[in-house]
Amino acid sequence: MIDFFVSLGHTIMTPLYYVTSGILVVFHKLYNGVLGFDQGWAWTLSIVSLTVVIRTALIPLFVKQIKNSRNLQLLQPKVKELQKKYGHDRERLTQETMKLYKDTGTNPLASCLPLLLQMPIFLALFRTLNKAADGDGVAFMTADLARLLRDGEIFGVPISDSFTSSGDNVAAKVLTMVLVVLMTITTFTTQRQLMRKNMPESALTGQYAQQQKILLYVLPVVFAVGGIAFPIGVLLYWSTSNLWTMGQQFYVIRNNPTPGTPAFAAKAARDAAKRGGSPAGSGKPDDPGGAVAALEGPDDPKPPPRAQPRKQSRSQRKRK
Repeated sequence: MIDFFVSLGHTIMTPLYYVTSGILVVFHKLYNGVLGFDQGWAWTLSIVSLTVVIRTALIPLFVKQIKNSRNLQLLQPKVKELQKKYGHDRERLTQETMKLYKDTGTNPLASCLPLLLQMPIFLALFRTLNKAADGDGVAFMTADLARLLRDGEIFGVPISDSFTSSGDNVAAKVLTMVLVVLMTITTFTTQRQLMRKNMPESALTGQYAQQQKILLYVLPVVFAVGGIAFPIGVLLYWSTSNLWTMGQQFYVIRNNPTPGTPAFAAKAARDAAKRGGSPAGSGKPDDPGGAVAALEGPDDPKPPPRAQPRKQSRSQRKRK
């Protein structure tokens, strides 16, 4: 049974080794062979470029994740109603909740798709750098290229080093810890940005909110603890990916926020300022709620036109 899972994992990961190493090799030829960067910075920029390529390919999934997260947030009041109605019957509550998700086209697991799809790439890069540290090639990464990657340095530190494998190299330990802290902070910030800026008040309580809060604090701790074993190249990949997520998330939340959230109110204020009005009323731009307009009344009020008498014939006037 163990051999089966090992074989299955190898079958799944082998294509990713070719994808990861192929992208790295192509960008290395560009930065080192064409642009003339030294080996360390050529490999560093290749890893950053690999991150950009992977994240660009995942943009459709990221958009789907944002839409799915928004649907989950907006459905929280209905989920709470179901919990009040069927709280005594867990099986019926589960059935009704899943029916609600199905009817609205919402998948509770879709929010994790970009992260889950990145993990195999992350592991493939991790293995590629680990093999390179031993001077061994993987897929398109030949043994000669692997040795160049192993010996490539930034700030005097080999990019294949990790905190645990750097020995007495203080510079490597310092650089590794800086990248671990950066990775931890960016992981925490991206989760908090989504919760605080793009969640309505109704979605900040309940089971879904509790799951988000757990992820908010657990994921950074997991990456901080595991980060000391990651090569510097892997830390560069994950930190760059987090920075990309922050920028992408900021753009989406700023331009297409969820109704009823702080981001939605901020966008309404910006739109009103562009129009020269106020989002809370129809008063002057600096008049919140239109208070001045209410006190001043309408501009230059005109009396209603006087009604003209209807024309009558002589016979009608005689009858009157």
